[in-house]
Amino acid sequence: MASPSISIVCPCYNEQDVLPAFTAKITEILSQTDFTYELVFVNDGSKDNTLALLAEMANKNSHIRVVNLSRNFGKEAALTAGLDHASGDAIIPIDADLQDPPELILDFIREWKKGFDVVVAKRIDRSSDTWAKKITANLFYKFHNKIANVEIPDNVGDFRLITRKVVNAIQLLPENQRFMKGIFSWVGFRTSVVEYVRQPRAAGETSFNGWRLWNFALEGITSFSTAPLRIWLYLGVFFSSIAFIYGCVIVFKTLIFGIDLPGYASMLTAILFFGGIQLIGMGVMGEYIGRLYMESKKRPVYITDDTAPKPKEKPE
Repeated sequence: MASPSISIVCPCYNEQDVLPAFTAKITEILSQTDFTYELVFVNDGSKDNTLALLAEMANKNSHIRVVNLSRNFGKEAALTAGLDHASGDAIIPIDADLQDPPELILDFIREWKKGFDVVVAKRIDRSSDTWAKKITANLFYKFHNKIANVEIPDNVGDFRLITRKVVNAIQLLPENQRFMKGIFSWVGFRTSVVEYVRQPRAAGETSFNGWRLWNFALEGITSFSTAPLRIWLYLGVFFSSIAFIYGCVIVFKTLIFGIDLPGYASMLTAILFFGGIQLIGMGVMGEYIGRLYMESKKRPVYITDDTAPKPKEKPE
């Protein structure tokens, strides 16, 4: 019986500087296993020579397959495209920057052989990140897991092994706005954890800045929780109760002591405060309405461009 195959899925955006080193390292690691393998690179609308380099590498290496997206759709869409095009019995998403050590793949395979459908890599040291990123990441995981229906493991990214069964389950989820960390957790299955220390980028620069990370966090929270909407119901009840009690106090004082001179400053402050509260609530509702609007269009998650090199026949 033929050995099960492994698919390495690598979304790429402007990764020309690191691709040769990444491919060499992955090939070295996978050659230590008894499995056949393929390297599925997804070019996510790169503006440098990433696509040309991938085409050259694919012509020299029959293990390499290239999926070229018609524009930059974002990492979540590129990862989805890679999972859709991977043919292995086990699929391993990994970034090309070599921050996630490819050596961990051997540990993934050992856990897979034990019968686990999902093997996740958990970072135990984030010293390579800035202090701001470490703090905000910890806050995000704690806040998300408090309010969401699905818990995302702390310090676990997309680097993991998932079996074909898990990929088939992920492909049943139809949403266009995709938060893959949440999707991976939502489908479940038997999971093992491998701990590791993340390294600095081998080359190039990350495309994620503070604003994109903030939007990414909002995407994760609104994808798997309606708690932000529920909070405004509680706030409304709270402030309405205070207003009712305060109104009763005013009526009582008026009946007993008469009418005082109106306090214009305090009234203006209260109006501005509650107006701000209402605008924040409308903004939260707008986030969910916007998601409904985008999902109602039923647009595809990504579109491929056939100018990429055609996949070669799978090696024996």
